[in-house]
Amino acid sequence: MEDAVAGVLRQWHQAFPDLDTEPIAILGRINRIAALLQQGRTGPLPHEGLTRPEFDVLAALRRNGQGLTPSQLARETFSSGAAVTKRLRQLEERGLVARRTDERDRRVSHLALTPEGVEVVDRVYPDLLGYDRTLISGLSATEREDLSRGLGRLLLLLEGSSGSAQP
Repeated sequence: MEDAVAGVLRQWHQAFPDLDTEPIAILGRINRIAALLQQGRTGPLPHEGLTRPEFDVLAALRRNGQGLTPSQLARETFSSGAAVTKRLRQLEERGLVARRTDERDRRVSHLALTPEGVEVVDRVYPDLLGYDRTLISGLSATEREDLSRGLGRLLLLLEGSSGSAQP
């Protein structure tokens, strides 16, 4: 049995036998995993009417413990400003996030969870962690540690280069 990326690699090898496709073997799988996680059609979030990106906004506000501006929230969630704006609008309409205008600069707003938002995060997050734990349960403890360490190293390399690879 092969994963979707293995099929892509096989196709590239047939089309270009001498091409080194090692980056696809790693980054292609990371991208595919991220896309599957973002779809999040199962687990506790759909039962709450939330997507994973929406929950990421709520979780960033919860773990920060103080108000964030929309631009800070975009950095915290690795999202574009437009995506954060859309998610915030939906979460505000549901009464999970509140916006307060800065007293010194009226152009700036500060975001925080409402009591209802705190309750949702505190109730759902343990279930989400449990669900995520089941997703990786097929890996041994050593495999999980090795994968975490390797991905951490790759993340440091990418963050250090600001995402721009230099040959």
